[in-house]
Amino acid sequence: MAEAEFALPWIQKAVDDISSARFLAENMRPAPAEIICFHCQQAAEKYLKAYLVYNDQEPPITHDLIELVKLCNNYNTDFSPLLTKCEYLIPFAVRSRYPGGSDPEDADIKRALAYANDIIEFIKSKMTI
Repeated sequence: MAEAEFALPWIQKAVDDISSARFLAENMRPAPAEIICFHCQQAAEKYLKAYLVYNDQEPPITHDLIELVKLCNNYNTDFSPLLTKCEYLIPFAVRSRYPGGSDPEDADIKRALAYANDIIEFIKSKMTI
């Protein structure tokens, strides 16, 4: 049985992340690419975890979006096309937050925002909330 009520807090946190990423990308110059990309990764992660909760599974404590997609595939095998987008976003979970980590650029911002949006829209289409 789908647990929409329990997925909503995860979705709200994800909405906050993607909204923050969009706001920073549109309003801050120079755009803080590492922070924007981090929020994109976080939004994707939280939507994947929301889908797991929606399916009555406790989400693991991980930033590994590939692992989360594989778990989501247990409930719906359509998730595999998200793997490439998730693989791109994974490094932004940790490395971009510290000195010496990745140094994303404007092209990364656009790609991270697009991929996060694609993941979010895909997952939203799989839940009735």
